[in-house]
Amino acid sequence: MIVEIVTTGTELLLGQIINTNAPYLAQRLNELGFNVLFQSTVGDNRERMAQVLTTALSRADIVITSGGLGPTQGDITKEVTAGLLNLPMHVHEPSVRRIELFFEKRAAIMPSNNLRQAMMAKGAIVLDNDRGTAPGAILETGDKTIIHLPGPPYELEGMFEAAVVPYLQQRFGLQGIILSRVLKTFEIGESSLEDEIKDLIIAQTNPTIALLAQSSEVLIRITAKGESKEAALASIDSIERKIRERLGDKIFAVDEETMESVVGKMLTAKQLTIACAESCTGGLLTSRITDVPGSSDYLLGSVVCYSNEIKVAAVKVGADILAEHGAVSEETAKAMCKGIRQQFNTDIGLGTTGIAGPGGATTEKPVGLVYIAVDGPAGTKCYKNEFSGSREKIKYRTTQTALNILRKYIGTL
Repeated sequence: MIVEIVTTGTELLLGQIINTNAPYLAQRLNELGFNVLFQSTVGDNRERMAQVLTTALSRADIVITSGGLGPTQGDITKEVTAGLLNLPMHVHEPSVRRIELFFEKRAAIMPSNNLRQAMMAKGAIVLDNDRGTAPGAILETGDKTIIHLPGPPYELEGMFEAAVVPYLQQRFGLQGIILSRVLKTFEIGESSLEDEIKDLIIAQTNPTIALLAQSSEVLIRITAKGESKEAALASIDSIERKIRERLGDKIFAVDEETMESVVGKMLTAKQLTIACAESCTGGLLTSRITDVPGSSDYLLGSVVCYSNEIKVAAVKVGADILAEHGAVSEETAKAMCKGIRQQFNTDIGLGTTGIAGPGGATTEKPVGLVYIAVDGPAGTKCYKNEFSGSREKIKYRTTQTALNILRKYIGTL
């Protein structure tokens, strides 16, 4: 069954609120085995909404809308749909009573316009709203189904789980299941990654493979449809093994894992401790490490040593090193990671120093030049990097690269 999700509301088009309903519905529908092939967003305009719904009905078996069920004149989803289907509207008395009770329980006076929410198209299956005042509706017309859900995510999700899921399963039966797994890669660009697995992409049927470039990483999404969860997972596992054979440790995480959470697991598993000396990253590296619950088990402390004076006083970088090589240098980065390790008596020390810009650069040391050094049981290693982009992007890329260096360093221990 083909599904189109239509989210309504001019505020979505203006970017005033983030559309979380479409991702939620798409994920849940895929889990239920329904193919979400289209998504549309339309403002609170009768003519344009009618056009969008007409198009959706022409190419999808099921159209699910969110929004436009409220009490104001701008809430027009049900009216526009009824007009398209030539269905009269009427007052649904059970909904009237539920709306009245909603206000009575809160000892509040009900505005008269709330009764607009009880207006339904003839023949509609009414969906109770246990989390708000706007009931939903299902309209069956020929071989097409239209499902109206409220806009507030809390209400939409409650109604979908309580009413829509049982309806879909009863009406359309088991559709199998569609599952996805995302492999996160680093140190390889999108085009190079495609070259590595192009034959798998060309030959794809089920599962399918898609590449998505994001900041500092490229994602590989594997999606499979199966009669059961186990069958879909088996198909995903098979393709994942082939991809891992080619990419090796360029794959650093799966699904919701992050670089910092992966590093945290590795530090915990090997019972290692770490401390950071940060210059150009200004504490961002430590912040990311501490975003992971339980990071206090392995992160003992850090120093933001922005000035040369603090590098000398707090991290014990030799003044002679700074005088001869400068703050942004391999020698200083190595001294930082060694010094912070000694100061905090940790297993590993990590240091970052560079020029995030937009100022402070020279011909020899341009914006984006960053040195990242790590010191520990496997010795001291330093890596020269040249990043591009804004100050914020350079700082983030530095932390992502530093965490990846740490990940690979721990892997050697």
